[in-house]
Amino acid sequence: MHPRPKWHSVRYYSVSPTVPQKVKILFLGRDEFSCSVFKELHGAEDLWESIDIITNRDERVGRRGSLLSISPLKTLGLSLDTPIHLVPRERKDLKVWTPPAPFAEGAGASNHLLVTASFGRILPFCFLEPFDPLRRINVHPSLLPKYRGPAPIQHAILNGESETGVSIITMLKRSEGIDAGRVFASTRVAMAPNVTYADLRETLALQGGKVLVQALRDIQAGKDNPVAQSGKATSAPFITFEDSLVDFKTMTAESILRRHRAIAHQRPLTARTPNKSTVQLHEISILDSPPHFDLTRPGMAYWDRSANQIVVRCAKHTIIAVRHLKPEGKAAVAAKDWWNGVRGLQLVEDHRYQFV
Repeated sequence: MHPRPKWHSVRYYSVSPTVPQKVKILFLGRDEFSCSVFKELHGAEDLWESIDIITNRDERVGRRGSLLSISPLKTLGLSLDTPIHLVPRERKDLKVWTPPAPFAEGAGASNHLLVTASFGRILPFCFLEPFDPLRRINVHPSLLPKYRGPAPIQHAILNGESETGVSIITMLKRSEGIDAGRVFASTRVAMAPNVTYADLRETLALQGGKVLVQALRDIQAGKDNPVAQSGKATSAPFITFEDSLVDFKTMTAESILRRHRAIAHQRPLTARTPNKSTVQLHEISILDSPPHFDLTRPGMAYWDRSANQIVVRCAKHTIIAVRHLKPEGKAAVAAKDWWNGVRGLQLVEDHRYQFV
């Protein structure tokens, strides 16, 4: 169980023209974050006349396309009888993509609202253009201008932040800056020391939905006055394979576990092996008690028979324990089975194994 987050007061920046009593909303998203935001918005029926969804197409994934990946937002939208539109199939079509009716025809209509939440794509200007500049809204899970980019939640955890938040902003043309729009509202959220990506994503999504609804009520009442972002901007780029690589010489057990909590859901932590291969590390924990015999240098490991875990020395004499490992190109196995495998390859010497 994780400690309940501490909520902080919400800041609203309140004067632009009043919109009609109810709006027609085009909502773009794809994942669980999008779903939580959409549920809050859908529940605020006093705000909208209609809501349409745009999300990803179904996609074949896994070995030989054996699994069908369906957008969680599509599933939610269908359960609520919400009209669903799909992203163009071909990449070339994205460059000339325009909104569906009635949004494309009503250029600049004050009762047309574009909302994105974890959509994962940069919209072309031809898609944004039919909407009034102050009616193009994005729900971004950080306290902007900190962590602009596609992976703000992951980078907040990676960097050991004690708090983060959600910002409701206007969307700009790509040439004007990504996540650089004016801020309608923001809220701060405290981060528990052991928070995982999934936990923080859900917390921020719930808060983001609530702040979005309040910001839209301010717009409806003509009290909105979005302000320019202030402070130093930092970036939160895509998580790459390199981000998952563990360097036992420079990373402490605490930093490795923090990395695991931040990105393991999409990039399992990976260590290099002496036979020029890699192995993924699953079910990682910090071992506070020292091993029963010395691990003389970072990256040295042994099999702890009593707990069926691999114990590895990290930087600054810290220790992690790993209960499951996945060799490159193979299935994940328990620590004992992995140890027997590397011992069979004669990579274990004096009951010790050395990661590169």
